[in-house]
Amino acid sequence: MSTTASQPAFEVSVPVPELSKGEYEYQAFLRMLPELLKSHKGQYVAIHHGQVADSGPDDIALIQRVHAKIGYVPIYVGMVAEKLPIERIPHYRQYQPAREPA
Repeated sequence: MSTTASQPAFEVSVPVPELSKGEYEYQAFLRMLPELLKSHKGQYVAIHHGQVADSGPDDIALIQRVHAKIGYVPIYVGMVAEKLPIERIPHYRQYQPAREPA
């Protein structure tokens, strides 16, 4: 007869990747969104160190104000809305005329 040898199970711990500064600020924005809807609905907010650094109706002016105040560091700027807008990145297609069969 054969005997079965069992080995003890070993545990593998995989390190959790650290969030980038931009991703950290975005996650903070999502966590704060329910409260922001009560106080900043329809405005853009700038998130820095997980807190609202500034807000306003114009995102470009907001970015310039925040960078003038705290320096040129990564921040997250997002629109406070119940349904977040879909961002579309325009791109071009190169036109190539169809080749005629030989």
